[in-house]
Amino acid sequence: MDYNNLTYHEQNNIDNTLRLREVLKTLPKFAGEYFRAIEPTTSARTRISYAYDIRVFFRFLIENNPVYRDYDMDQFKVSDLERIEPMDLEEYEEYLKVYKEEKEESRQIITNGEKGLARKMSALRSFYRYFQRRQVIEKNPTLLVDMPKIHEKTIIRLDTDEIASLLDHVENRGQTLKGQALAYYEKTKVRDLAIITLLLGTGIRVSEMVGLDLTDVDFKNDGITVTRKGGNQ
Repeated sequence: MDYNNLTYHEQNNIDNTLRLREVLKTLPKFAGEYFRAIEPTTSARTRISYAYDIRVFFRFLIENNPVYRDYDMDQFKVSDLERIEPMDLEEYEEYLKVYKEEKEESRQIITNGEKGLARKMSALRSFYRYFQRRQVIEKNPTLLVDMPKIHEKTIIRLDTDEIASLLDHVENRGQTLKGQALAYYEKTKVRDLAIITLLLGTGIRVSEMVGLDLTDVDFKNDGITVTRKGGNQ
């Protein structure tokens, strides 16, 4: 298999699968069972996100819970999940709003809003639900804690004049550039206009646009095929 001949989504799936294997090495051993079970129904991107989120939970226990202080990650057992009380999870939700995480020999401050909190708590609830359904544990304290409420935000759209101004700026930006900056602008001008026009005209996400291949473009009918979670659209 030639990696370079794979589509963007195929390459991304391979990369995320390899990353997941590395993250699993930093989680309790029983976590691997959960991720193998959800593989058929989730994308590689979802699994890697869940793995990071669940790792935050266990690190929180090690750093903040007196029972697990000084624990190593491989010391956790499935039975420890039942020892967690709803109050512990409420403290965890508070912790998630602002915490420090080790990133390449440094500690980076991480913050989470409503969506970030909801995603991390959803990952933990799914983790618990799997072991409860397998009758490995009886208690599921995540069901006794309210999920963070997400407030809908107003969608901000550009009006017609703003769209025209944006495209005009991209098309004529070269008039203010010189030397190497101008050469680079001329090289990427058509590409940049195509990208911005596509985003403005269709409303697709940046990640979806990045994943487009030539085979996804229907030049005859002026359409594109976008791969999204759950299928094509």
